[in-house]
Amino acid sequence: MTAYLIRRVGQAILVVIGVMILTFILIHIEPGNVARSVLGFRATQARVSLFNSTYGLNKSLPAQFWSYVDEIAHGNLGDSLYYQQPVTTLMGERLPNDIVLVGLSTVLALLIAIPMGVYQAVKRGGVADNLLTGVSFTLYSMPTFFLALLLIGLFCVQTHIFLPTAPQVQNWTGLFADPRGIALPVITLALLSVAGYSRYMRSSVIDTLAQDYLKVARAKGLPQRLLLFRHVLRNSLLPIITLVGLSLPAVVSGAVISEDIFNFPGMGQLFFNAATQHDFPILLGSTLLVGVATVIGNLAADIAYGILDPRVRHVSH
Repeated sequence: MTAYLIRRVGQAILVVIGVMILTFILIHIEPGNVARSVLGFRATQARVSLFNSTYGLNKSLPAQFWSYVDEIAHGNLGDSLYYQQPVTTLMGERLPNDIVLVGLSTVLALLIAIPMGVYQAVKRGGVADNLLTGVSFTLYSMPTFFLALLLIGLFCVQTHIFLPTAPQVQNWTGLFADPRGIALPVITLALLSVAGYSRYMRSSVIDTLAQDYLKVARAKGLPQRLLLFRHVLRNSLLPIITLVGLSLPAVVSGAVISEDIFNFPGMGQLFFNAATQHDFPILLGSTLLVGVATVIGNLAADIAYGILDPRVRHVSH
């Protein structure tokens, strides 16, 4: 297990470096002028030249990339070109908000999807299974912005139950000052996740129900409810554990579209604004964190697999 984790960490480091290089190149070759975006189109050429010289934008791409790597090695992600603040400070203010948003939406999605998937598997082929399958596919294929606007129209414009914008706070605890403000972003992300989780859960339960040991348990007269909770549920949760582990990057990147629609002060909104403002340090720092979070998510899923089911524990050869 230890040797396997060491290999995975080594591979993950190479992947993160590759993502950094590719992202750096793509961001810097996109059209647009950073200095004009920050200073405005009325800025004189002298101010533009001074801006480029101050932030090293007049250097070659290899020189800029080496400076970026050197800053990362010293624990610095650089300063935002637009906000004039350290990138780590900006991310530190918004990352806890994303943890709350994605954490609540993931918990809500699992609370809905797991019972839903089990029920569909037990009642597979029936009217309820077909109806829930249609709902799942509808949610799965629905664009995020469309679902968000539908929820705003229903719960904000028509019924006034929730608020259309999230609380504008710097501290994550302020999000709970008015829960009506974060309800719709949480519900939007949860409904989009329910479709994937429930389909995986349904397929996993169907496979588990076909195992021989369950046939023996039924032959011994084990009640259906005890059979489901003691044997089926635990073994069927493995694919869901993988999906939850792989969803960890969402905590870092945030739901860009949802956060922009609901004006949620998270990483997604920060990344969206940075993309429109050509704020390279924020874009690169966000990409780096997403890459690291992806690695951690994969490792967490593998470790959880080994804990839940010793049969899939990795051994070194």
